[in-house]
Amino acid sequence: MRLAMFALAVLDLSGTRVRADWPRFRGPGGDGHVPAGVTLPTALAATPNVIWARPVGFGSGSVAAAGQTAYLLDNRDGKEVAVAVSMKDGNEIWASPLDDLWGDSGSPPGPRSTPTIDGERVYVLSCRGEFRCLSARDGKQIWRVNFVKDFGAMPLEESGDIPGAARHGNTGAPLILGNRMYMAVGGRPGAGIICFNKITGDVIWKSADAIPGHAGPVLAVLGGRRQLVCFMADSVMGLDPADGKPLWRVPVETRLGRHVTTPVVVGDTIVVGTYTLGLIGIRVTRGSEGLVAKEVWRDRSLGVDFSDIVSVGTHVCGLGPGGRLFFVEAATGRRAWVQEGFFAGMLDAGFASFIAAGRNMLILAERGQLMLVSVSPAGCSVIGKTTVCGRNWCNPAYVRGRLLVRDAKELRCIELTR
Repeated sequence: MRLAMFALAVLDLSGTRVRADWPRFRGPGGDGHVPAGVTLPTALAATPNVIWARPVGFGSGSVAAAGQTAYLLDNRDGKEVAVAVSMKDGNEIWASPLDDLWGDSGSPPGPRSTPTIDGERVYVLSCRGEFRCLSARDGKQIWRVNFVKDFGAMPLEESGDIPGAARHGNTGAPLILGNRMYMAVGGRPGAGIICFNKITGDVIWKSADAIPGHAGPVLAVLGGRRQLVCFMADSVMGLDPADGKPLWRVPVETRLGRHVTTPVVVGDTIVVGTYTLGLIGIRVTRGSEGLVAKEVWRDRSLGVDFSDIVSVGTHVCGLGPGGRLFFVEAATGRRAWVQEGFFAGMLDAGFASFIAAGRNMLILAERGQLMLVSVSPAGCSVIGKTTVCGRNWCNPAYVRGRLLVRDAKELRCIELTR
């Protein structure tokens, strides 16, 4: 009985029971890994089994799902619109307009962020910084804030040397811990990261004069201390979740602050990637006067653009320049292997997404090819390959054996396991 009660009490980062849902960007842990106990398929059908498909407007925001409902931001009549659809048949349950569209020279107008589901609430963020808490049942607004109007964040502008989210739009996923929600806002003064009460929207604390990159905060224990790891437009920093106190900061500066990827934590090492600076390892340890963080390795030839990396044991795996697949030891930056041309014929701008379960992974390439692979320090083996959608910049959701994937025209639900 005690074991059963313990199993029911297991919590994920959002404070809810662990289920086979995909409630936020890159899954329940925000790291591209399937929930504990969930497996990937052992093979891929040559022709995908499409359960349903529904038209959507152009966008690169991903899908989140919980229970029998999936959520996404759609592109409709010049607006970003939050939409809930049935997992059973794709039929629309509700739609709630969010904000005017934003586009830049890198991509046409369309939503770029992913809803975050937390029990009876769903949180949505527009490119322009409109952030709302909606009822998951009917889409009605519970509370809202605007990063620009309420906190002094920079309005979007594509001119000159505009860094980070101020150039390409707000996309970072919120991190929910208990009744607290942590967001990369970029407000000034001192509101780069804000901790909100997730129920009311009240501000609990504000910290840091920093512009966001495109990733949300990550929770980690480094140097024996629980902390938020935040990849901003000019640095990686650690903050105390209790009060926002800065714990450490490592500069990671580029001209435009184009930092897209979510930090990956392996042991005491944080791995981040940026297109111009390469793949970087930062180690956080405890010193005599507090935490000490420093860059311990860098591989400039493995600069990642806007594809997130994923951890596999003590290594990280991802898409590097030239369509190469890399497998690198997180602690040292030592290459286990780099497979040149792995993505030949599958990329345009250079995007792929990764879903991991142990050593097996699903990799979705930009032109819609889905691969099932097995990776280890010894190499990579392709188990299966199929085409599931058109050109996309979408990290798909994996829910109870089904893949939810969005391309430029459709949202598709594809059965991968039976």
